[in-house]
Amino acid sequence: MKKVFYSLCFFAAFCLIGAGEAMAQDFVYQAKNPAFGGDPYNYNWMMNSAQAQDKLKDPKQESQKSLFEDNPLQDFKKDLNRQILSQLSRQLVTSQFGEDGITPGSYTIGSYKIDVTEDSKGINIIIVDSATGDRTSVTIPYY
Repeated sequence: MKKVFYSLCFFAAFCLIGAGEAMAQDFVYQAKNPAFGGDPYNYNWMMNSAQAQDKLKDPKQESQKSLFEDNPLQDFKKDLNRQILSQLSRQLVTSQFGEDGITPGSYTIGSYKIDVTEDSKGINIIIVDSATGDRTSVTIPYY
């Protein structure tokens, strides 16, 4: 009984002495996500963490991979065709707004057959890719 009494007295004295020295602090919420007011320097860490946990494949990345898996000769052919079409479009714009005009007729450039005709509305251009059969028509109106 004496042991219990001493232990209760000791516990009460400890509580009274310890209560004066106990300190508390208010909790303050601070967002981590920059989208909700957090530190903007956390963005890269959060984005990398989310991408590391992502188990799904992005269809855009898969289509981009297929673009780079082409044959170098096919890439060269595509680039050459783009340059030809770019040059043709430059000539058309220059002819419409410049001093030299484009003459009507049929032209063959690479795998493209180009028919240029004049109409009362403007210049009609029909471009046919003989390799694929794709067809594009462009009308440049008169001003």
